[in-house]
Amino acid sequence: MNLNERPLRGDMFPPVTVLKGIGSKIMEHLQRLQIHTVQDLLFHLPIRYQDRTQVRAIGTLKPGDECVLIGTVEHSETVYRKRRMLLASVSDGTGRILLRFFYFSRAQSDNLASGASIRCFGEVRRGVRGLEMVHPEYEVQPERTVIKLEDHLTPIYPTTEGLHQIVLRRLTTQALKWLDGEKLPELDLLPVPPDIDGQQVSIIEALKFVHRPPPEANTLALAGGTHLMQRRLAFEELLAQRLSLFKLRLKIQKQPAVSITHPGSLFASLVERLEFELTKAQQRVIKAVFADLQNPYPMLRLVQGDVGSGKTLIAIAACLQVIEAGYQAVVMAPTEILAEQHVQVFSNWLAPLGVQLAWLSGSMKAARSNEMKDQIANGQAQAVVGTHALFQQGVTFRDLALVVVDEQHRFGVHQRLALREKGIQGALHPHQLIMTATPIPRTLAMTAYADLDYSVIDELPPGRKPVGTIAVPRERRHEVVARVASACRRGQQAYWVCTLVEESEAMQCKAAEDVYRELGSMLQDVRVGLVHGRMKGKEKNAVMQGFANRETDLLVATTVIEVGVDVPNASLMIIENAERLGLAQLHQLRGRVGRGGQDSSCVLLFSPPLTENAKLRIDTMRGTTNGFDIAKVDLEIRGPGEVLGTRQTGMLQLRIADILRDQDLIPDVQECAKQLFTEHPERVDALIDRWLGRSMEFGQV
Repeated sequence: MNLNERPLRGDMFPPVTVLKGIGSKIMEHLQRLQIHTVQDLLFHLPIRYQDRTQVRAIGTLKPGDECVLIGTVEHSETVYRKRRMLLASVSDGTGRILLRFFYFSRAQSDNLASGASIRCFGEVRRGVRGLEMVHPEYEVQPERTVIKLEDHLTPIYPTTEGLHQIVLRRLTTQALKWLDGEKLPELDLLPVPPDIDGQQVSIIEALKFVHRPPPEANTLALAGGTHLMQRRLAFEELLAQRLSLFKLRLKIQKQPAVSITHPGSLFASLVERLEFELTKAQQRVIKAVFADLQNPYPMLRLVQGDVGSGKTLIAIAACLQVIEAGYQAVVMAPTEILAEQHVQVFSNWLAPLGVQLAWLSGSMKAARSNEMKDQIANGQAQAVVGTHALFQQGVTFRDLALVVVDEQHRFGVHQRLALREKGIQGALHPHQLIMTATPIPRTLAMTAYADLDYSVIDELPPGRKPVGTIAVPRERRHEVVARVASACRRGQQAYWVCTLVEESEAMQCKAAEDVYRELGSMLQDVRVGLVHGRMKGKEKNAVMQGFANRETDLLVATTVIEVGVDVPNASLMIIENAERLGLAQLHQLRGRVGRGGQDSSCVLLFSPPLTENAKLRIDTMRGTTNGFDIAKVDLEIRGPGEVLGTRQTGMLQLRIADILRDQDLIPDVQECAKQLFTEHPERVDALIDRWLGRSMEFGQV
């Protein structure tokens, strides 16, 4: 059968057990790394390299070097201090180095006796007695032995406990021989290898090179992941990612959903009651959402907007559209305080329209919770707002047609899947609207969310002024306190945010309570409030409502106020220990002020000295209020997995590609993906399986 007549799958390649030396224990370790076939092993790629191709003179070494050295043991001894150690002093005529072993046998001690010739490899460190290596790999050399060095750079692979690098290298060497022997099905799945950096490289050439780079290879390019051979593999990995999301999109479009074709009378009534006009960006996104809802397959749209850009109104517009058609809509928020804010806003806007609202949270008393569940189940509740409590057992919907997930990166994949499944009525699937105020650079969004329709609210409401930001060292904290006092006495309101990101929530709350007492004592004519994550829902709500009603001047809080709190009169934000927070969180917190017409400020209190990254974060916050500019810097500092949130990246755990470094490949990746789908669909599954395997499992969330 011709290759083009059937799809290639990972299970068509021989199992890894065809290689020598794989017992049950090693197989168990390999399976933990998702290595089941010879192909899996070939695409288990090195994360870095060591140069063992040349010997270094001991006299030339410096701390941090990884190298091979050859010398003679001058003296060795077992010492007993805090713990037992084997120490061996080795010389090669140019200098001396100490080898230190904490775990060793009697045989090792005998082998490293005075006069033994050894070859060893390890990392050079600065020790008490000079340079040393701790637990180097070593080999005792018989006299007059010709020293044999590696003929290629030594790969270091991702591994798991109990599986040594030596085993992985031995198995990979065998797998590479299978390539030479043509025992594997075709590995070059692209009809024509892509032109990368002006050259065309086959996947087989690239695999051979990255597993065993020759000594003359450009080590700087390899270390940076920019070598031609690495870029060939990165191209294919990004292509597999793109193809998987294309497939996912096609799969979703085959699922039936309710087509919402109503004219939008409810939303039009709401717009008439608003005291402000929608921005052009909001109008554009709402139009796109309404068009999606008319399709007979599920909407799957990501709406991204900077803090204060008006995403909540987009969610309400979508909810009103499905409610007008006789169905239910649900909005899930990551925290109770944000859910409570949504309930307040939704109530204010929906009650005059006669829309019945219910809400659920984990802290709700049983009687109230059961009442809400009954309203949701019998359809009395047309709109539902809540936290993760929405997807617990016992919550059923009568006619759920729309799921809105706010700050979606804060939810685990399983949680979003559970809520989505509650909306499946027979064969019908719910529409999904995903919202985030975390700015995501376009390059990252195009790759991570290629299965979604993607809208950006790139316009702030008229009259919104940028928030001025300054950084103040901790020793000038008293000046900041005086500034807060002055602002509050002039009728302004302020936040004082306490951060202890490395500690438990209990520690954060205690820190906030301590600051609350301190500021209350220092500012006796200022009304000080306190809110943190361990307070009961009603208590938190009362404090926030009091702040919104201007009954409190200064609100001391933990980062629970990061999203969703809207108090237009608040014009001053103090963030204590600002150097401990990431850029995205700092930007979110700053977005809590500047929502009214007055000039607003954000003070970043920091404790010097600052690390390079902390200095870059604070300088970025001082330099711009544009969320997308901030996101670009954040991506450079943290990488795509962290920017998206480790709980939700799923398929974006890339092996060799890097979204930021390899972004120039993405346009060609997109074109190649279209070509493969159109001209060679039989090869798509094989590429996806090769790079993603089982990580497609939660893709439809």
